[in-house]
Amino acid sequence: MRERQLSGLDRLLSGANNFLRTVAAPAGSPARPYPAKDVDEAELSDADRRHAAGLMRVNHAGEIAAQGLYQGHAAVAREGSVESHIHQAAQEEFDHLAWCEQRLKELKSDRSRLSPFWYAGAFAMGAASGVLGDKWSLGFIAATEQQVVEHLESHYERLPKDDKRSRAIIRQMRVEEEEHEHDAIDAGAAELPAGIKKLMTITSKVMTRTAYWI
Repeated sequence: MRERQLSGLDRLLSGANNFLRTVAAPAGSPARPYPAKDVDEAELSDADRRHAAGLMRVNHAGEIAAQGLYQGHAAVAREGSVESHIHQAAQEEFDHLAWCEQRLKELKSDRSRLSPFWYAGAFAMGAASGVLGDKWSLGFIAATEQQVVEHLESHYERLPKDDKRSRAIIRQMRVEEEEHEHDAIDAGAAELPAGIKKLMTITSKVMTRTAYWI
C-alpha cells in the first residue's frame, strides 16, 4: 500500500500535538527500559542532590529542545526518507526525555519552568534551517548531537560520584546521541559553516546555564 503523504495541515497538527505532549503533560512511560532500573539509589547530601538535579534538569531541557528541533525539521522536510529518519530519532529522544523526567522526580526536583521557550526556540531554528534543504537540516542535527554528546560527557564528570542512577541514564543517552549524529551524517548531512556552529554553542550555553537553576 502506498504511504500517505502528509499535507502542510497534517504536519502543523502533528507539531501542535507533539508540543502539548512534550511541554504540557508528563512524559509518560518510555518505549524502552529505564537505564537506572537495576541501579541502587545512593544516599546523597542535600547539596549533591541539588547539583545532580540541576544537571538532570539541563539534560531534560535539552531533550525538550531536541523534540522541538526534530519536529521543526520534520515540518519542512522534502524527502519522505528524511522525514521518516527524523521522526525515528525523535521517538528515541522522547525516551531520553522520559528518563530525565523520572530521575528528576527521584531527586525530588522539577523540570525547567522555561520548557515552552526551549521547545519553541528549537522548533523555529529547526524549521528555519530545514527550509534551506534536507542536507542542511541533517547538518544542523549532526552538529547539535555533537554538542549534546560533549555536554553529556561533561555532566557525567560533574555528577556526584555516588549518583550511579543518573550516571547510568547519561551513559545510555550519550551512546544514542552519538548514533543520531552518525546517522545524520550517513544520511547526507552538510557541514555547517563555522559561524553557525559558534552561534549554536553560544545558544546552548545560555540554555544550560539557565535551565540548571530555572
